[in-house]
Amino acid sequence: MPKFERHIFVCTNQRPAENPRGCCDAEGLGSLQLLFKKELAARGLKNVVRANRAGCLDQCEHGPTVVVYPEAVWYGNVKSEDVSEIVESHIINNTPVARLQLADECLNTAVCPHRPPRTTE
Repeated sequence: MPKFERHIFVCTNQRPAENPRGCCDAEGLGSLQLLFKKELAARGLKNVVRANRAGCLDQCEHGPTVVVYPEAVWYGNVKSEDVSEIVESHIINNTPVARLQLADECLNTAVCPHRPPRTTE
């Protein structure tokens, strides 16, 4: 099997509803990841692009969170209706979906306008 050209990691981490950081997969079904898999298969891309479940991507305030590698494009607040747009625009046409992209200053930082003050987790 040839190497995958891209990997789509979909956060499936769960947190209690009352957690101030939010939750990427409240139902615990991995529905968003499954939608990516179906969309990729429908477009004949399942052998070149892999949609993986991921544990916590530490972007909970922006969840549901998705990241596409090797470009390292991070998406936040992704909904089921965004899946086909991400696949069409980013995966097929190499144009990330700007309205869903997370700002660089919000990634891997303790301070972000969307992040509540950290407490012991």
